[in-house]
Amino acid sequence: MPEARTETPRERYRTQVRAEIKEHAWEQIAAAGASALSLNAIAKRMGMSGPALYRYFAGRDELITELIRDAYRSLADTFKATAASGADLSGLAHALRAWALADPQRYFLVFGTPVPGYHAPDNITEIASETMAVILDASAALPSDRPATDFDAHLDGHRQWADGHPAPAAALHRALAFWTRVHGALSLELAGHFTGMTFDPALLFAAELDDLSGR
Repeated sequence: MPEARTETPRERYRTQVRAEIKEHAWEQIAAAGASALSLNAIAKRMGMSGPALYRYFAGRDELITELIRDAYRSLADTFKATAASGADLSGLAHALRAWALADPQRYFLVFGTPVPGYHAPDNITEIASETMAVILDASAALPSDRPATDFDAHLDGHRQWADGHPAPAAALHRALAFWTRVHGALSLELAGHFTGMTFDPALLFAAELDDLSGR
């Protein structure tokens, strides 16, 4: 077996600087949103010139892409670990909520309003598809005794929600219902729309899951 390649000191330094740039980017996003992200401001904060920072990221879009990729990877790893522990679809939902509450800005970067002027590369969906595959597997594991709907018939021709991961129409329907309703409740909670109301958002979230599972 060939020996693993060891990073050179220059490569390690580059990795460290890129990580520090991303840390400052998340601070900016937390303070003013992703649309206000400024590489020049980050460079100033780090005591670098603008051109020097551009040696690590070619532009704002490349930095945003890296942040989105990191966020999707974090969520995919969370889902995979949750599923490996034996959790069902409800368990995945609670893992998603905990992940979102731990860092709302990370959640909104991937599931919130698109950043003006930013266009994600096609390959960014590859990691996102990993989370979809986990949801589809959990959905397919649940029994389905409800009658088929017109939407189920429509889904028969659209089963590739997760790349290379086809699923029965009933499982896909359940996964889509899970995805839309869970994100609806989460987005409203994280955006503060429940502030001032007297109910517990965690209980609303749990009630939505009970309704989805037919309990």
